[in-house]
Amino acid sequence: MESLLSFFNYFTDSFGKLLGMTYEHIGMVFLGVGLALVIGVPLGVLCTRNKTFENIIITIANLIQVIPSLALLAMLMLIFGLGFKTVVIGLFLYSLLPIIRNTAVGLKQVEEEQLEAGRGVGMTPFQLLMKVRFPLSLPFILAGVRIALVIGISVATLAPFIGGEGLGREIVSGINVRNSNKIFSGALVAAVLAITLDYLLGRLQKKLEV
Repeated sequence: MESLLSFFNYFTDSFGKLLGMTYEHIGMVFLGVGLALVIGVPLGVLCTRNKTFENIIITIANLIQVIPSLALLAMLMLIFGLGFKTVVIGLFLYSLLPIIRNTAVGLKQVEEEQLEAGRGVGMTPFQLLMKVRFPLSLPFILAGVRIALVIGISVATLAPFIGGEGLGREIVSGINVRNSNKIFSGALVAAVLAITLDYLLGRLQKKLEV
């Protein structure tokens, strides 16, 4: 009970600082996932056009995904140096696979009858993509974004190891000084952030599926 009270007091006293770290965390994650969305969606489209390209793209994205996050960030640090940019590049790379895969799956799920109806009214392949394929595959793409955001929030907690900011700074600081209140505070806010974003995007995904 005493330890719980100690944690509560620390959390309330540090709320402003934690809020600032949360904004930093969200900024890194959203930028990394946003870049992955810009690159990953066209790559997902390419996967539906050519089987060879699909195998190459998915294989490379899978290889990136299996590299331990800290190891990947360390390798990127050797190339790009310490700081915000390196963290965002790492988050971008980790977010690619779910976005590419879900985009490709979503586009392939569009029924041929719906495409034939579009062709019947004179739509070009580009118009079919933008006005038929993409709208119908949005729930799948959004599911990929959900996965990428949850992964990104987790990976971003390692940012302080390569000079980044965010909630990981509180966790790492707590580890260094052996302060469990700092560790739990950073971890709790990161967990709540991941659950909240996943829930909100899940609600949006269900609305798009209706």
